[in-house]
Amino acid sequence: MIDYAGRVKQADTYPKLLRLNAKEHGSEIALREKDFGLWREFTWNDYHARVKDFTLGMVELGIAKGDVIGIIGDNRPDWVSAEIAAHAIGGMSLGLYRDVLDEEAAYLLNYGEAKIVFAEDEEQVDKLLTLAERVPALKHIVYSDPRGMRKYDDPRLLEADRLAQMGRDRAAREPGLYDQLVDATKGEDVAILCTTSGTTSNPKLAMLAAGRVLGHCAVYLSFDPKGPDDEYVSVLPLPWIMEQVYALGKGLLSRMKVNFVEQADTMMNDFREIAPTFVLFAPRVWEGIAADVRARVMDSSPLKQSLYELGMKSGLSALAQGKRSAVADTLLFRALRDRLGFTRLRSAATGGAALGPDTFKFFRAMGVPLRTLYGQTETLGAFTLHPPDAVDPDTTGIAMGSGIEIEVRDPDVQGVGEIVVRHPNMFLGYYKSPEASAADLRDGWMHSGDAGYFNGNKQLVVIDRIKDLAQTAHGERFSPQYIENKLKFSPYIAETVVLGDNRDALAAMICIRFSIISKWAEKKRISFTTYTDLSSRPEVYEMIRKEVATVNATLPPAQRIAKFLLLYKELDADDGELTRTRKVRRSVINEKYADIIDGIYGGARDIPVDTTIRFQDGTSQRIRTTLLVVDMARDGTRMQAAE
Repeated sequence: MIDYAGRVKQADTYPKLLRLNAKEHGSEIALREKDFGLWREFTWNDYHARVKDFTLGMVELGIAKGDVIGIIGDNRPDWVSAEIAAHAIGGMSLGLYRDVLDEEAAYLLNYGEAKIVFAEDEEQVDKLLTLAERVPALKHIVYSDPRGMRKYDDPRLLEADRLAQMGRDRAAREPGLYDQLVDATKGEDVAILCTTSGTTSNPKLAMLAAGRVLGHCAVYLSFDPKGPDDEYVSVLPLPWIMEQVYALGKGLLSRMKVNFVEQADTMMNDFREIAPTFVLFAPRVWEGIAADVRARVMDSSPLKQSLYELGMKSGLSALAQGKRSAVADTLLFRALRDRLGFTRLRSAATGGAALGPDTFKFFRAMGVPLRTLYGQTETLGAFTLHPPDAVDPDTTGIAMGSGIEIEVRDPDVQGVGEIVVRHPNMFLGYYKSPEASAADLRDGWMHSGDAGYFNGNKQLVVIDRIKDLAQTAHGERFSPQYIENKLKFSPYIAETVVLGDNRDALAAMICIRFSIISKWAEKKRISFTTYTDLSSRPEVYEMIRKEVATVNATLPPAQRIAKFLLLYKELDADDGELTRTRKVRRSVINEKYADIIDGIYGGARDIPVDTTIRFQDGTSQRIRTTLLVVDMARDGTRMQAAE
């Protein structure tokens, strides 16, 4: 096994570690990228050369120590190369989510005073050029994909290969300059400005030292080892802290191969071709895969449906006893794992938000070695994980190392309090915000804002954000997130917001999973035109009513959904309703849908909607519809009558 901690002592920054890997393992494959249907391989030597060229090219442009370097686009080799090059200069990398809106992009780039941005392609270049004078510090826009770029005439634009050539020219004039720059990097210097989730306002920028990221990765890898024979597919956004940890920190430290898919809609096909040895997916991805599997089963023959039900029942029964079902594996799971690309998985993780226990058990029964991790940007990602032999879907595991201290502060009579943590590799505070740093980081302890407790096995149970924990008018406490996750196990439900704080009963606003319900509707010969139209159909309401009833049967009476409606649109990060990591912004929801919420609790049976939806491309659409409020105490005759 690799001496991870010793490796960090040898090389405590990304460029130092990359240089060391190239020196000692230069011909090994480090990265792969799917391009035009073919996998392109990059050795550690290739990786190092690209970083060196980008570094010296930026030096030629006048980028220097302390400058902020922005990066936006899909996960690509040039993305990670640009980040390490930023650190080699002594600058700070700032990753932006590829679907970030103009206002948020302008806010982040201005806040960081970014002088240069690496943009993947025409789409991202368009976004940056639109900002124009709103980001006065931005002097250079480097693009990797030249397709569609000939029509632009802007002095700030520079092709990535041209920047690399400038770097090679500079290296020819000053052969030792790159090594001097790398040698000057320090593990305790701020290297990464990582956006927080921003569930209540604009995201803050957490200042991360590369040496601390690598130090924390060494702790993580000691708990869950990886090495050069491991394969990882990078599909989660690189600005997210956990993808930073996996694709960069752990990638550099363990020398696992990091693979980049061609595009979002080929993700699962590309994933299957690699058949990785471990995977990290956000809950929304696991939920989507589970929903797709169940939808495909519903489209299959009665025989296959029967085999699926038998296999799943046997698998879940065996799982409850801590075993694997050979019958279920033969009937169902072996073929299913192969179809999904899970045949070689030795480790799998979910994190970033809560994954419903039903979805978790679904994959565990399938034979996927799924475990939950928990952490925050400020703690440099995860600090808890299930031990392989003690996986509990209701918990987030235990501390990954002896140097990680976790406490539950100010617990109530049930032992629930705020989760606080400290370890040697914390963030250095928030960029340009000492007040926020002092508020969240006190005496070395990071105050998470999450409510939780330790169970009888000393595993950490995370309930919800403290500010999101709710209580009915009758005094019953509940976690909206917990109920939402149970509802989202349904293949027909994409997103939901559970209401009920200080109300007599719980209600839910539900977004249908259009990709699956539209196929179901076509099969049933139910006509529809748009998402709004489909979500208003009485047959869809009746189907969702049954799904809600199924979940209600698993909940205590005080936590059951009394009423629900189907929203006329999907919740969207572009509308501020979700964070970029798909967490619900409840304050935005409560304000934006106040009239609908008042209608639900005011006893309305039908709520008229007349509103305008604005799309990212600037176009808009007027929506006029009526939302039915379903009272679960009544049967489905109203929906059937409406038909």
